[in-house]
Amino acid sequence: MVRIRLTRLGAKKKPFYRVVVADSRAPRDGHNLEQIGYFDPLTEPPVIKLDLARVDHWIGVGAQPSDTVSDLIRKARAAGAAT
Repeated sequence: MVRIRLTRLGAKKKPFYRVVVADSRAPRDGHNLEQIGYFDPLTEPPVIKLDLARVDHWIGVGAQPSDTVSDLIRKARAAGAAT
């Protein structure tokens, strides 16, 4: 199964995440099919940058977003509608 999930980057105690499309059997920071955005939780407010067209494409072909990524997608869509 293909999942849309986070992969962790950044230094110790300073996380930075990429939103990637990966096989569910791959390790968290292992091989991914495509990078479709990023999430920086340490800024105020947290920065969420997603390519929503690619998110829609991958969901359309059967990819399942993780719970956290589902929340990020919802927040990105709300922020896009507000601007």
